[in-house]
Amino acid sequence: MSKFRNFKMVDYVIYGRGSFNQLDEILSPLRKGESPMIFLVDHFFAKGAPYMEEPLVNKVPVRDKDKIIFADVTYEPKTTYVDAIAHDLKEEFGTVGGIIGIGGGSTMDLAKAVSLMMTNPGSSADYQGWDLVKVPGVYKAGIPTLSGTGAEVSRTTVLTGPTRKLGMNSDYTPFNQIVLDPILTANAPVNQRFYTGMDCYIHCIESLQGTYLNEFSKSYGEKALELCREIFLEKDNWDNESDDKLMMASYAGGMSIAYSQVGVAHAVSYGLSYLLGTKHGVGCCIVMDKIEEFYPEGVAQFKHMVEKNGVEIPQGICKGLTEDQFDAMINVSLGLKPLWENALGKNWEKIMTKEKLRALYDKL
Repeated sequence: MSKFRNFKMVDYVIYGRGSFNQLDEILSPLRKGESPMIFLVDHFFAKGAPYMEEPLVNKVPVRDKDKIIFADVTYEPKTTYVDAIAHDLKEEFGTVGGIIGIGGGSTMDLAKAVSLMMTNPGSSADYQGWDLVKVPGVYKAGIPTLSGTGAEVSRTTVLTGPTRKLGMNSDYTPFNQIVLDPILTANAPVNQRFYTGMDCYIHCIESLQGTYLNEFSKSYGEKALELCREIFLEKDNWDNESDDKLMMASYAGGMSIAYSQVGVAHAVSYGLSYLLGTKHGVGCCIVMDKIEEFYPEGVAQFKHMVEKNGVEIPQGICKGLTEDQFDAMINVSLGLKPLWENALGKNWEKIMTKEKLRALYDKL
């Protein structure tokens, strides 16, 4: 008899322009005793986003002992950073009422991880893998200010550890609440918006062509892909409707991989991120640009999007690396077995050998 996965979803979702203004109302019933709410905010907003009429931090509903921590996401979250924040919060407050992540995918992943490490022993590196987390974290909410990663609905929090880049994949990882307010993404820097949008496009291509595909993931993936094509191919100017659509593409794209997986571009990009600190969306684009062998139609369309949106994909980032450095990337990448199986089938190890992957990294 088949055993089906019992998928844990986000508990509550609020969507709409201006919905961020309801955050205080959402958090009020959850405030118990003196345990504070901790707002992890992308450090980009510490200086105030120049494209926002009012600084975002002025709208964060801080009360009493609540605290705003500006999260340094110059690089993607490291297990050491997660552990340090959780340790400091325990030292200062003992416990907290909740962790609210406000920012892009890295900030939301950081918030999920810190929430889990407030209640689980050891280091976050101990939980890099599938279903290793055994204790629920404190309350956590995610509020994206960029659209595309799907981190708002994902059951993983991607972290770079001492030996690997791998998520804390568990039923305890998804947010209790997400707030989807397209106003927060308006007028984001063009390149940043494109790279995160392409993260959504790429994982839809990978999901829809993967061996794990089923009607659940297909339904969400097809809609997300349709929205990405409308935004990045058909529209000539970015407007409010573009922000609305990309936010929903991100949500649907994240849901599409909940019952499936990503593939080659993501698996290879994890090696880049681990060794070089390459931002996730940028890394996925760098790899996607060179993998026509696996996704010919998807890559052709991706290149059209790059051209139409006037974005340059970095080239030659692996030049000058040592064999030990190539080996480090290869080991991280090949350790992501579910991604490779989804992309290439159960016999993937016969297809994606170390030598073949080494040749692929040489192209990047």
